Amino acid sequence: MIPLAFLMPGQRGRIVTLDVGRGKARRLMEMGLLPGEFVEVLSNSVGPVVIRVRGMMLAIGRNVASRIWVEVT
Repeated sequence: MIPLAFLMPGQRGRIVTLDVGRGKARRLMEMGLLPGEFVEVLSNSVGPVVIRVRGMMLAIGRNVASRIWVEVT
């Protein structure tokens, strides 16, 4: 497992766990970031990490992305 923030553009992963507080976890889950979901990193340079999940494009703050643990697929 590695943090989502470590994936490079084009890499995909399956969310394993959200290492955030309850409120933040609920907000992330409302956006489709659920354990078991697959995500693809579209951009990971300076600033937020841009991902695709469930066909939607989302920008996640780097601090939050570093607390979303994924298995690289």
